[in-house]
Amino acid sequence: MRKEEFYVLNSLYNGSIGRAGCTYDVEATKALNDTDIYNKLVKTGYIEKESGSITKTGLEALEPYRVNNAVILAAGASTRFIPLSLEQPKGLFEVKGERLIERQIKQLQDAGIKNITVVLGYKKEMFYYLEDKYGVKFIINDSFNIKNNIESLYLARKELKNTYICVSDSYYIENPFNQFEYHTFYSGYYGKETTDEVYARADGFGKITRIAKDNKIDGYVLMGHSFWRKEFSEAFINQVEAVRESGIYNNCYWEILVKDKLDEMPDIYFKEYLPGNIFEFDYFDELRKFDSQYLGHTHSEIIRNIKLVFRCDEEDIIDFRNVSEGMTNTSFIFKIDGIDYIYRHPGDGTESIINRRNEKKSLIKAKEAGVDPTYIYADVNEGWKISIFIPEFREPDYNSFEDSKKILAVLRKLHKADITADYGMKPWEDALDMEKLLEKKDPVCFVQYEGLKNNIGQLYKMTLADGVEKCFCHGDTYKPNWMIRPDGSVILIDWEYSGYSDPGIDVGYYVVDAMYDFDKAEEFIKEYLQEEYNETTRFHYMAYVAIIAYYWFVWAMYRESCGADMGEALENWRDMAVKYAEYLLK
Repeated sequence: MRKEEFYVLNSLYNGSIGRAGCTYDVEATKALNDTDIYNKLVKTGYIEKESGSITKTGLEALEPYRVNNAVILAAGASTRFIPLSLEQPKGLFEVKGERLIERQIKQLQDAGIKNITVVLGYKKEMFYYLEDKYGVKFIINDSFNIKNNIESLYLARKELKNTYICVSDSYYIENPFNQFEYHTFYSGYYGKETTDEVYARADGFGKITRIAKDNKIDGYVLMGHSFWRKEFSEAFINQVEAVRESGIYNNCYWEILVKDKLDEMPDIYFKEYLPGNIFEFDYFDELRKFDSQYLGHTHSEIIRNIKLVFRCDEEDIIDFRNVSEGMTNTSFIFKIDGIDYIYRHPGDGTESIINRRNEKKSLIKAKEAGVDPTYIYADVNEGWKISIFIPEFREPDYNSFEDSKKILAVLRKLHKADITADYGMKPWEDALDMEKLLEKKDPVCFVQYEGLKNNIGQLYKMTLADGVEKCFCHGDTYKPNWMIRPDGSVILIDWEYSGYSDPGIDVGYYVVDAMYDFDKAEEFIKEYLQEEYNETTRFHYMAYVAIIAYYWFVWAMYRESCGADMGEALENWRDMAVKYAEYLLK
């Protein structure tokens, strides 16, 4: 059957089941207005001449094109959709009074697609109600935070047949789904303005011949749903299996793999809709333009927090930008009255290891001491914080001794400041406490590290009576917390681990993160101590390189037990603890 004939028969079928609210792509709409095609289908017996309805023979002709099912991708955290995505997955946002994913499920079911699988990851529990409400199935992607949606499709590989591939945050003005589809396609529209979306080139028959991300002129924008015929589904999974172990596509959308393997894949066509039929909201400000309710009342606790601090209206809070996720928290930038601020959203599990009330005290003390002028407000109950955003700065270079001098001058100033506190990091004792939290989840998780633990404990005891006095410390001195501004001034930020502690934790952690060898570590320590440098103080600060490395190693194990991915940092901290402990105790 020619595709133009298919379009006419499919339209008649939709009419026969009472589907009046569906929309058709540009090519199908053109075919529906072609009387020659209609008359030919009457002659072939596919359309009843008198009533104009599809015949039994026509229905049989459509059967090879039946859609089996749909897979909706909903695992991602949508980090570009800051700040709302911190509170719930984007697919659950209400747009014009209807949740995005629910609207899409209902549109699929209205088209006769009852077999629907949703791939979940980020805040997956928030989607579970959909099973009872709509009868959908779930697949869980536990790697959502380190792999993109290729992994989701691989996990759903047994569902991939003649299948719609959807994303949970698409919004269709009218229903684009059908019980039958002619061939594999990706939907979209012809765009005359450059966007951040993926673009396609197509030949005169609509077959996609090129896919690109960096479009600089007008072209076909890929957006919305895709349909894969069985042979395309099988070819895609074969391509994934060929590259999955290498990990080279872990951070890519599935379109990028298809782009790279386009010549090896079955044909995929572009299905063009008129602009204004398909929407995807990549950024919060885009949603505000589409749905006016988000201008005045977003129902977002984060937006409410900002409103209360600045005593402003929601529409005054604009220009949201994501900041790369830190090891402990997630942050984003926003603007009010032309000034940029940064909002910190606490990470999962941090409430068990960070005292936010003490952190707030430290932020106030650090601002008064002139070490961190950025602080605006911190909430002691929920752990969020607002600071002034510093746009122009650089992190210190671990290989630059001049940068080390700048850093150490600030640490000496901080450590000599007349600041006291009744709280503070105790790296050895705190590590033991976190070990207990870990053992509640896995009783044998620390057995293999008993030797390292004993060495660190021995070093700690050797430092207790050497005369080095406690002082007010930062506690987390790795380079992302330092800002060297163009004028040479230095700011130290993020005071979650601060308090009255051993100064060795501040000096030692910089050494740990820089992964200095012994000679470079001693040079760094000597510059910090200056006239106070001697064999006793040297040993104390070298020992604290091992002690604080061990603390962060245990901390990383705890964070991973809460679902975070600590990557190579965990191994680096363990290796530095082992290396320095063995060196000092030999």
